[in-house]
Formats: sequence, structure tokens, C-alpha cells
Amino acid sequence: MKKFEEVAMTENNQNWKRAVKREEELYNSIYSNTYERSEFDRDYTRVLHSNAYRRLKHKTQVFFAPENDHICTRLEHVNLVDSISHSIAENLGLNTELTKAIAISHDLGHSPFGHQGEKILSVISEREYNEKFWHEKNGLHFVDDIELLKDYDGVERNLNLTYAVRDGIISHCGEVDENGLKPRKEYIDLEQEYKYLNQYAPYTWEGCVVKLADKISYIGRDIEDAIQMHLLTEKEVNRLDSITSSVKINNSNIISYFINDICENSNIDDGLKLSEEAFKTMNLIKKFNYEHIYLNEKIKPMIRYFTVLMNELFYVLKQEYNGINTLKNLKKMSRYYPMLSEQFSDWLKDYIKYEGRNDENYSNKIIYDLHKPEDYYRAIIDYISGMTDNYIVKVYKEIISF
Repeated sequence: MKKFEEVAMTENNQNWKRAVKREEELYNSIYSNTYERSEFDRDYTRVLHSNAYRRLKHKTQVFFAPENDHICTRLEHVNLVDSISHSIAENLGLNTELTKAIAISHDLGHSPFGHQGEKILSVISEREYNEKFWHEKNGLHFVDDIELLKDYDGVERNLNLTYAVRDGIISHCGEVDENGLKPRKEYIDLEQEYKYLNQYAPYTWEGCVVKLADKISYIGRDIEDAIQMHLLTEKEVNRLDSITSSVKINNSNIISYFINDICENSNIDDGLKLSEEAFKTMNLIKKFNYEHIYLNEKIKPMIRYFTVLMNELFYVLKQEYNGINTLKNLKKMSRYYPMLSEQFSDWLKDYIKYEGRNDENYSNKIIYDLHKPEDYYRAIIDYISGMTDNYIVKVYKEIISF
């Protein structure tokens, strides 16, 4: 028997009904009975077909490098997390369909320009309506409220994912150093009770696996990119090699080393954990990355550029607010910014009540009230957070062109 098989999120688990709970039943089509799919497999394909997932291929992981095919994108990152979490879950006897669904959806709430863009949006949102922006919470917001799929009749609906996958998204933060990770026991209202980053452990063991896989996936890959971008020298990497004697520094070695160590040292009583040596090694690599990559002086010009770009885009859209007449103002704005005006208006219309809306085409939530300025400001932040690096740069160029 595999070590965690008895606590896997399957129909034998006492929390199964809660884990697969959705806000409403999924719609059926004429193909629904053609072949059987599990609840988590259905979640996986719903995310796979979403626009937010598609956009990950043009979103920054660490380095803004849209012209370099060999720099890790957010899409490659989620695929790495999927692979790593699958290996761990398969070895331990956990539900790999659940880890797969959480893994590919865990970063849907990331803004353009990676964590730097996330910090900039948080400054704007705190300034405008007194709320922090963090991508885990935004990811839950996207799968609950923003992303739409057409049903068999062509009606737009929300993704309506299971509780376990939604929980895995908002609980996935891999930045915090912890060893011996266990799922929480409480079944909470994710939207209402989650107030800050890493407030709760995931609800499932599978969510815990993805949280660990998230960290494993980037610490070695970021070093590869830093070498490619000439932020790291061979001498600096050799110096790291000399202090992490348990593993030779390259991405494949790092991933294999930590997967094997977790599978060997984890158990239900102690949780998902690394050996003392491996935990020390992970922290050494993270410390090295912060000192030589994430806080590198060469990164700062990019941060200043992102700050100007995102603030200007927010300002331009904010200026068009006029209560229920905002859509008219946005239409007038097309004289100067036709692309931004048309595409933001079309996007906004999916989530508001307005004169001329054909409700027969929609069955999704109405989430903004244009009578409230803070709702409109949230809409701008949501719109910007969903953009790709390439698209936001394109929009900015339209704004500054004459």
C-alpha cells in the first residue's frame, strides 16, 4: 500500500462530498453520457479551455523576455508544477487527477510581469479601494467570477469548479518556508474567510503536494533563466554548488532530488516533509536566488518601466468613469484609443447590467455595479491582471502614440 492512499481524496474519503461540491450542478450536453469523467478531470478540461489558461504562455514567470523562446513563461511553470506534483502524488498514492487540476489552474490569477506586476497592482488597489491584490485570491476570483465558457446552447457560464480545486488555487502559496505540511480540517467559505496570503493550509493532501511542487518547480529553473539572461556567472553558480553538496546545481537534478526526498521522508503523521539536509539545501538555494536574481540591480529598470506602464493604463481607464454613463464615455474614448476602448468595453459588458444586454446569452454572475466607483476600479484591476505581457505593452504603446 502506498503511504498516503488511505487519505487520498477519493470517494472513500470522508470529505469527498465537500471536496467535489460545486456552486451549482454542471450543465449537461448531448455528449454527457458518451463517456465517464471524474469531477476533477472535468475541472481540468474546463480550465484547459479557458482564456486565462491560454494567456499564461505570454505571461512573465520571473524575467520579462517576450522575444526569447527559452525563458520560462508562466505556462511552462504550471506544466512543471503539474509534472512534479503528479510524480509525488503517484508515488504516495494520492489522487493525481486532483493534483493535475490544481496545478494547471493555480496561477490563473497572476498579473502580467510576474510578482513585480502583482506588487504594482496591489499598490494601486490599496490606494483606490483599500484592498490588497494577491494572485492566489485573484485566481479564485477568476475561476469563480471572471472566466466564462459557453454551454451546449452557446450561453456564457462561469467555470463552476469543485471546492477542492478552488481551495488548491487560493492555498497554493509556495513562498513560505515550512516543513511537515498537512491539510487543514476546517471546511471554510474560501471567498469570505480568506483574508490574507497563506492564512490557511490547503484542505486536501493533494493541495499540499501542489504547494510544495510550486516551490520545487521554480528554484532551479530560475537559475537557468538567470544564466541565460547573464545575471549569473559560472563562478557564482559554482559557488552555490560548493555549499549545496547534496545536489549538483541544474534544474533536472534539483527536481529529482527534492521529489525523491519528499517521497522518502513524508508520512501521514509528520506530513509532507523534506529531510533536514534537503530542507537546508532548499533554503540555501532560495537565499542564493533572492540575493543574486530577484533583488539584482539589473531587474530594477524593468520594475520602473512596469510601474509607469500599469499606473498609466489604470489612470486612463479611471478617467472615463461616469456612473451608468461610463460605457458612453468609453465609446467616446475610441477616438484616441480605439483598441483599448473597444476591447475593455466588450470585456466589461460581460459582467454588468446595461441597456441593450441580451440576458438570453448569459448565465454568469453580474459582479460590477457602475453606480459604485470602487466596482469600476476593481473592474480595471481585474482587466489589467488578466492581460499578457505582450498585450499590455501593445496597449501602452497605443496610449502614448499620436
